[in-house]
Amino acid sequence: MNKKSLPPLNWLHTFEVSARCLNFTHAAEELCLTQGAVSQQIRLLESHLGVSLFKRLPRGLSLTEEGRSYFPVVKDAISRLAVGTNEIFTQHDKQTIKICGSLSFFSHWLAPKLADFSETYPQYDIRYVSNIWVQALDDEDDMEIRWGHGEWTGLISQRLTWDRLVPVCSPELMARSPLLEPADLANHSLLHVIGYEEGWGYWLNIMGVDSVDSSVGMQFDTLVSTLRMAELGQGLALARSSMVEDMLNEGKLVAPFGQGIEASESFYLVRRSGAELHGAAAVFFDWLVRQAHLAKK
Repeated sequence: MNKKSLPPLNWLHTFEVSARCLNFTHAAEELCLTQGAVSQQIRLLESHLGVSLFKRLPRGLSLTEEGRSYFPVVKDAISRLAVGTNEIFTQHDKQTIKICGSLSFFSHWLAPKLADFSETYPQYDIRYVSNIWVQALDDEDDMEIRWGHGEWTGLISQRLTWDRLVPVCSPELMARSPLLEPADLANHSLLHVIGYEEGWGYWLNIMGVDSVDSSVGMQFDTLVSTLRMAELGQGLALARSSMVEDMLNEGKLVAPFGQGIEASESFYLVRRSGAELHGAAAVFFDWLVRQAHLAKK
């Protein structure tokens, strides 16, 4: 059986309006066409499909059996096109700020602050796309949030956090098996984040602990995952202080050994060197830097 090729969209649109109005004159008014043009497009569509879609009556129209079957299919397709077009392209009525960056930073630091930005600058939209590994800044993105030392070729960076490496666990885990000193970690599972230079091995070495095997334990690709597992009492995560401030204040996590040690890496806001940010992106860049300095105080 030969497949029918898809008819031209304007024919289908004319059919949908005509089937809804059941009157070529009214359909022509809605489509801003002449009645003759509407009739011609319907004839071409019927010829293409090899069936009649309408019964021409002395007063108006009615749908044939094939027309009644085809109408909801065409109506649904046109409706989907209209919704998709509206969702994708009406955003251009606003300036969109395009950011890629750390999921951990977004979840634990940025997200709670975005309500302030949206209230202050309702004319701008945010598009935040998470990445896991540091890569070249995409040409579509205005800026990126990265964890590192702040030096990347071809990029200008602005520091956003001043972090300490802080072991954290759930209050329940702490109650079951108190952690009085770092050596007690030997009795617990360590939760690792893949790709961080300053992980459990680094922290234990700085603390002078050689009785804990830092090579064992569950590994995850985001800090978000390790913090969630720690919250569930499944082990200890080596957190970045800026990421767990709220969770510590809310009692979801505890820091058994205090404030931890200073991290040499931090979160940075980066943009291309030599390229000017458009108006909305420049506003967001400055706003985010101000938020970082407020959080530091």
